[in-house]
Amino acid sequence: MLPQLTRREDLISQLAKGETYDIAVVGGGATGLGVALDAAARGFRVILVESHDFAKGTSSRATKLVHGGVRYLAQGNISLVREALHERTTLLNNAPHLAQPLPFIMPSYKWWETPFYGIGLKMYDALAGKAGLGKTEFLNRDETLDLLPTARPLGLQGGVKYWDGQFNDARLALALARTAASKGALLVNYCRAEDLLYEAGKVAGLVCEDTQTGQQYPVKARCVVNAAGVWVDELRQKDGAVSGAMGNRPTKPMVAPSQGVHIVVDREFLGGDVALMVPKTADGRVLFAVPWLGKVILGTTDTPRNDLAREPLPFKEEVEFILTESARYLSRAPKRADVKSVWVGLRPLVKPQDDDGDSTKGISREHTVLVSRSGLVTVTGGKWTTYRAMAEDVLDKCAEKSLLEKRRKGVTTHLKLIGANIPQAQIRSICMPPGLHSYGDEQPKVMEMPGSRNTLCEGLTEGMVRFAARYEYAIKVEDVLARRSRLLFLDARLASSVAAKVGEILLQETGIDPEVNPFLALSEHYLRLPE
Repeated sequence: MLPQLTRREDLISQLAKGETYDIAVVGGGATGLGVALDAAARGFRVILVESHDFAKGTSSRATKLVHGGVRYLAQGNISLVREALHERTTLLNNAPHLAQPLPFIMPSYKWWETPFYGIGLKMYDALAGKAGLGKTEFLNRDETLDLLPTARPLGLQGGVKYWDGQFNDARLALALARTAASKGALLVNYCRAEDLLYEAGKVAGLVCEDTQTGQQYPVKARCVVNAAGVWVDELRQKDGAVSGAMGNRPTKPMVAPSQGVHIVVDREFLGGDVALMVPKTADGRVLFAVPWLGKVILGTTDTPRNDLAREPLPFKEEVEFILTESARYLSRAPKRADVKSVWVGLRPLVKPQDDDGDSTKGISREHTVLVSRSGLVTVTGGKWTTYRAMAEDVLDKCAEKSLLEKRRKGVTTHLKLIGANIPQAQIRSICMPPGLHSYGDEQPKVMEMPGSRNTLCEGLTEGMVRFAARYEYAIKVEDVLARRSRLLFLDARLASSVAAKVGEILLQETGIDPEVNPFLALSEHYLRLPE
């Protein structure tokens, strides 16, 4: 399955042909890639453009959980939980090399917490039914400490063990992109949707700009889907300006960004392959400590933010919240000096939309699909777990508005993603340090790359960098060290130490400036904790 259009010169050459597509997708995160794959799998001619790298934004900065949403159960949103649990199983089946079950412990420091949370999690099991990953168990104090040896023992009453999923978000995004490409889709990263094309007042395509050269290319498409995540309003405003010139009212902003902060520390702070989940901290927020790729992720926060920075910094109070709350539940609390990396994602929360002339439909989930008078389709909100269901909803809406013909849905339900055809016995836990396991059945191809025995640092070889350049759309050091490997997210200082060598290899492979110095500045950004 390796021969796909992924090298830069081939992508731009195809883009320059000026072909007409059935659907043009703007945004290479979870939602856009899901739409592109579903549409391509149904036989539509698909192009997707992404202004930066695939999953550069929110979609590489998740808490790495594939979950049904325990919090939604507490809110009584049963339909959302049931759908997410179904999609959780689908994702784990379609990408077992990138998504796997993970046990969680909710420690109890008050007598009522074990029965209270345990009953709710038993309901979670019941909703999952055959899609369940494991049975919820009530634990006594000793059983809790056996599974979670670094839990603070003072006052510990017991706990509840339940199951959810965990995944490698950026590599899953890459698998979606490459699988869509294998179905005939053209996906181009570092290609910005600069403007919209119109015919008779209706959206008829895009003007795209190769951000590496500044060259612009018109792309005609019957349907344009705006799936730019937290940045969807930029294209909506451009569409609204055209509509406004035709006498329509201005477009109202759709997204209210919320910031989530994650701190990465060494594995020893958790001491095992079981995650810690606190459903209600001192101020009512949720806290996770999750083992991932040999480290531990602590987070997350949920703080309103007004700007749309591509690399947002954490707020001082967010870092203090995570470290302070971790100290309440871990016997050895991480300090600021223990932080290996800190990263921030902006979640696109959808504002309630009044009837301002758009054809709107909030699809009773967490995401919203809007179709403007001119035919621009916008989707935002939602979460990684339900990306596939979101894609189906978008294509349903496109068919409802006669932008695309209706074709059989459900084509991605059992569609294995690239790398997924690997025997169960060979699947290695995603909790373990990074390595070849994330390539799934492509491991032999990676091992055939020149330099596959030349280790640059733990979990990264020269062969992996060459594979990323040849088959995984990588052109910059950041592409490799942040998203093809996850080194920047795991240990920013270590990532910076191998940046120059990675840059040399990429330059040999692509002939394009790999931007080593900008990456070195970025790695400092991932080590910066506000005072």
